[in-house]
Amino acid sequence: QVQFVGSGGGLVQAGGSLRLSCATTESTFSINAIGWYRQAPGKQREWVAGMDSGGRTNYADFVNGRFTISRDNAKNTVYLQMNSLKPEDAAVYYCNDPRWASQGAWGQGTQVTVSS
Repeated sequence: QVQFVGSGGGLVQAGGSLRLSCATTESTFSINAIGWYRQAPGKQREWVAGMDSGGRTNYADFVNGRFTISRDNAKNTVYLQMNSLKPEDAAVYYCNDPRWASQGAWGQGTQVTVSS
């Protein structure tokens, strides 16, 4: 079973930054797309950012240039650099292969809390 384990979350003031990391045991990580998702209390999980195997990236509209997704294939790790954080960015953040996300299979997320 493929595992994704997020880390790097924490408490930050509005306007601050965090860098999330997510390591995976997926052996084909380097040739697959990867995405970041988040789920706030009482809300459905939503997609945040994605990167394909060729390095092309795309972002949800609410990101508005504040976040950057990157990957290190040698480390089987994906990152999410988050700047200019807002209280509405508070959520549990997950990374996942979109194939497993569509099947409802999720790993361990990391909590982000933003104080106003």
